Amino acid sequence: MFWDNHMHCNFSGDSDASPIDMINSAKAKGLLGITFTDHLDIDYPKQFGFFDLDLENYYPTLHKLAKQESTDKFTILNGLEVGIQPHVVDKCNEAVNAHPYDFIIGSTHLVDKWDPYFDSFWERDTESALLNRYYESILENITAFTNFDTVGHLDYAFRYARNPETKHNTHQPYAEIIDAILQQIIKLDKALEVNTAAFRKGMGAPNPAPSIIKRYKELGGKMITLGADAHTPEDVAADFDKLPDLLNDCGFHEYYVFKNRKPEAYPLR
Repeated sequence: MFWDNHMHCNFSGDSDASPIDMINSAKAKGLLGITFTDHLDIDYPKQFGFFDLDLENYYPTLHKLAKQESTDKFTILNGLEVGIQPHVVDKCNEAVNAHPYDFIIGSTHLVDKWDPYFDSFWERDTESALLNRYYESILENITAFTNFDTVGHLDYAFRYARNPETKHNTHQPYAEIIDAILQQIIKLDKALEVNTAAFRKGMGAPNPAPSIIKRYKELGGKMITLGADAHTPEDVAADFDKLPDLLNDCGFHEYYVFKNRKPEAYPLR
C-alpha cells in the first residue's frame, strides 16, 4: 500500500539514475505509485557541487514518461524538492508556479550557505551551536517560503554529525526551536515528511526522530508524507516496512500523497 513521495533521478546533480530505472524498481516492489522530486537548489554554492536543475526539460520529460508508464495500478507523479534560502524565495516561487507540479517538498540543505554534508560545515563551531542554528534556519526558511506541501527530512543535518551521540539525539536539546517549527508547519496546514534515508545513514530511525513525529501529533499535526529519498533504484521505498508500527506508535494510521497539490489519505496497513 506504499507510495514513495521523495526520489531523485539524473535530473538531480547528485543522482545518475535514469527515470525509467526508478520506475521499474518501484513497480517491481509493488508500490502504488511514486513522485519524482528532483532537486531545485537555487544559488547552491558552486564549491560544494553542481545542483542546477534543467527546468526547461524536467517537467515535460517526466510528465511524458508518467503518461507512458502509469497504469490503473501504478501512478507516476511529478514534483520538486526545493532547497529553501530566504534570499531566493521569489525565484523558487517562479519555478514552482511554472508547471502544474503535483507535490513540493520544502527542505533546508544549507545553513548560512554551508552544507552539513561537508566537513567544512562542522569545522565552524561546536556541534550543538551549529545544529541549533540549523533548526533556526528551517524556521526562517518555512516562514519566508510557504509554497510547499511538506517539510522534508526535518533533522537532516544530524545524518552527518561527527559525534555518534549527537547523531541520535536530535530532539530534546533543541525542543524549543523544534516546537516553533512544528507549530509553523501546523499553522500553514502543511505536512511533515517521514524520510527513511536516515536508516541508511546509520541513525536507526527516520528523519525526523519518532519523538519529533509524536510531538507534531501532540501539537495538532495531521498529515505525514513518506519518502525514501532514493538516488538509486535499489533505494526506492527502502525501509518502508519499518514505518507502519513506528508511525502507529506515534499516533498516525495513514499517510498522504499530494496530487495536483491536494492531499489524499492512504492507510499505513
